[in-house]
Amino acid sequence: MSDDLTALLEAARSVETSPEHREEQRRTFAYGNTHFENSRITREMVDRQAEKLAREKLEQERKSGETPA
Repeated sequence: MSDDLTALLEAARSVETSPEHREEQRRTFAYGNTHFENSRITREMVDRQAEKLAREKLEQERKSGETPA
């Protein structure tokens, strides 16, 4: 492995992503995989479903008295 690549990999190991960035990556992954299988899937559809799931999770946590993660 080249020294440049090794340095880049070391730098990447120390990067901490925000919850917002992880969510953005999760949605991008979901879109890419579903769109690949079904070209009618849109980014907006993935976003709507992700928001719906987040609301449902929050509501479930409220009902059970859990603190959000």
